[in-house]
Amino acid sequence: MSTTESHEGHYLAVFTSDKTGPRWQAWYAMTEAEQRATDAAGLAAVKAWDAANRDSIVYGGGPLGPTKRMSADGLSDVVNTLTVFVVVRAASHEAAARLFDGHPHFTIFPCDGVEVMPLLGPGSDG
Repeated sequence: MSTTESHEGHYLAVFTSDKTGPRWQAWYAMTEAEQRATDAAGLAAVKAWDAANRDSIVYGGGPLGPTKRMSADGLSDVVNTLTVFVVVRAASHEAAARLFDGHPHFTIFPCDGVEVMPLLGPGSDG
């Protein structure tokens, strides 16, 4: 198995979101009612995406919370752009990434995009 092939065709998809960027600035500029309406539409669209792709979803994942980092320098709180994750099954890396074309997390919600990477297993060249 090469470093670009996934173990058993499984891929980790992580949605990213810069909470200081323009997409979040637009979200914060909405009224509370606009945010609630957008949230309701977005959640319905995510539910529909999940249903349409249920055969490809290995693990539904979910939102990611605050991050702690442990390093040689000790423990610290960090801010990153990782916001939501899901594990999918696909025939190829490209096919896995294309599953998210037009996904509600970045067409309705203020995520910037989704990063998709193969889950490499035992015996892989990775």
